Amino acid sequence: MYYIYKKIVITLQTEIHNVFTMKKLLSAMLVASLFTACQNKENDNQINESMNTKLQLTQEWDKTFPKSDKVDHKKVTFHNRYGIELAADMYTPKNADGKLAAIAVSGPFGAVKEQSSGLYAQHMAERGFITIAFDPSFTGESGGEPRRMASPDINTEDFLAAVDFLSIQDNVDAERIGIIGICGFGGMAVNAAAIDPRIKGTVAMTMYDMSKVNVEGYFASENTSAQRMENRKAIAAQRIADYKAGTYQRAGGVVDPLPNDAPWFVKDYYAYYKTERGYHKRSGNSNDGWNTIGCQSFLNQPLLAWAHEIENPVLLIHGEKAHSRYFSEYAFEKMTGKKPFNSSVAECATANEIPTGKYAGSYKEGNKELLIIPGASHVDLYDDVAGVIPYDKIESFFNDNLK
Repeated sequence: MYYIYKKIVITLQTEIHNVFTMKKLLSAMLVASLFTACQNKENDNQINESMNTKLQLTQEWDKTFPKSDKVDHKKVTFHNRYGIELAADMYTPKNADGKLAAIAVSGPFGAVKEQSSGLYAQHMAERGFITIAFDPSFTGESGGEPRRMASPDINTEDFLAAVDFLSIQDNVDAERIGIIGICGFGGMAVNAAAIDPRIKGTVAMTMYDMSKVNVEGYFASENTSAQRMENRKAIAAQRIADYKAGTYQRAGGVVDPLPNDAPWFVKDYYAYYKTERGYHKRSGNSNDGWNTIGCQSFLNQPLLAWAHEIENPVLLIHGEKAHSRYFSEYAFEKMTGKKPFNSSVAECATANEIPTGKYAGSYKEGNKELLIIPGASHVDLYDDVAGVIPYDKIESFFNDNLK
């Protein structure tokens, strides 16, 4: 082998006097040979992997909201690029004709498609869009093992996979697809928009940046290197304990019973996830939550790192009194380089004391907009109980941009 290689080099040296050019040629030969091998369709050892994992899908209506008589509903499945099969509810306007614009919806973080995302999807289908509400990987009726794990990469990919699926539907215009992310999946939706230009419009509702909250804690209360190291050590120790036990410890969903001195936004979560209003048996937040180590990756994988390069329109919608409002403010600044207004994290943390209308309104920069709903809390944008979700605004946004 060495002798043959030496002869090749001598020959090349004779024909090519520039050493740098010779190196380029050798590299090109190597790349070409590898490319040829990769492209060999006749390889007897080629493996054809199935991406169609069989999921167990509930067929009866088990949502936390009533079924609309204005749309058709069915269960569908699709896979992401990791081969995980995802379960979704598809909502189609009755008597729909031709190719329509489509919207994929997911969230909140720890919820299932039978909760908020399904409600949004059904509302938008009533307004003329084909929609799907999907369970993210490792949750609900979707595939993925072990259960109740989260990943900034895979959960962003789930949105991209939804776009793949919608793009090949006969009744969908592949050039007119948007997404809606709710709560923690609002941040994932913005991240998806940063990597996939097929997403022509993005709406992030009452968003969390799951990287930011894991790295800094709420309201930057754990934002020191020492505190982050303690968190890393705790997760590392839990990994060993889980490995020894052969199972994964759950972190717990929304606290139950609710302590009298619980923060008001925890009471807000309880009122949704733990009562008939929003409880669902497959929802992690309604039951025993994520795995304790489930969010480890968010500690060093920032979601909004490339948000400033999003070219397509983004609409952020948040409640004025939401404890989480600062996440949308941060996202708006990341995308535009400008603060929407001068507010402090402390004011967000005690948002029930903020006079209604102090920060309410629309803040725009180019095709990026932050809309603050007067007097609304985080959970007010989960369902229709408070009656403050601006469906007309969302419809208008997608009509203007999915065209």
